[in-house]
Amino acid sequence: MPPIRPDALADQPEGDGTISQRLPLAHASLGTPGENRGMDMRLELVPVPVADIDRAKSFYVDQVGFVADHDVTVDENVRFVQLTPPGSACSIVLDRNLTDMPPGAQRGLQVVVEDADGVRSQLVAAGVEASEVEEFPWGRFTYFSDPDGNTWACQQIIRPE
Repeated sequence: MPPIRPDALADQPEGDGTISQRLPLAHASLGTPGENRGMDMRLELVPVPVADIDRAKSFYVDQVGFVADHDVTVDENVRFVQLTPPGSACSIVLDRNLTDMPPGAQRGLQVVVEDADGVRSQLVAAGVEASEVEEFPWGRFTYFSDPDGNTWACQQIIRPE
């Protein structure tokens, strides 16, 4: 498949306006299971469906502490807002028209933190409703939701001694 040209969006049908409909899929030959494929696969961007991009951006940046990487209006249907949790190699994109997920449909996003109690305290101080810290053999967790209902877990990993 040829690479996506910068003007590829203009050549695509209008449809419902979602990028997933308007951009062709890039395919890679992955080889057979267990084979050393010689390529990395890094998860770097996860869509988070929201109803109001400004409200969501304010929540994630001002209250949760994410870094605002990009805020670009592509056209009247697409605004690309990319945010990154502090210290993370993976970002989120606030999604109003990029996928067919309704606002609040993203469940179980998870970040790893050094101190679940400290993160919970910071979230609550910033006005975020965060659960009490729960303890499991595999970690300590606090949970929160964004204004649309997308859910997050903050895990403090417990290392066996």
